[in-house]
Amino acid sequence: MVRRLITMAPAMAVLLAGADPTQALVWSQVVLSFGVPFALVPLIWLTRRRDVLGDQVNRPVTTAVASIVAALIIALNAFLLVRMVG
Repeated sequence: MVRRLITMAPAMAVLLAGADPTQALVWSQVVLSFGVPFALVPLIWLTRRRDVLGDQVNRPVTTAVASIVAALIIALNAFLLVRMVG
């Protein structure tokens, strides 16, 4: 119960401060979306290295597709930030 109260405290503080709940949710997702590239890029990098994964290494096509998807996600995050700030 204490853990639930502690994890709910920041959200309640934002709502009690009078923020619009929908806008607060959108901003929280914008902030969280910037963690995605920091997980994707190292994941792609590590899964293409034979010295790390041995026989389980990704094929070049898989790495290329994953790189394109990661670049698209990073570009969309940049667009989202520009749109939210501007």
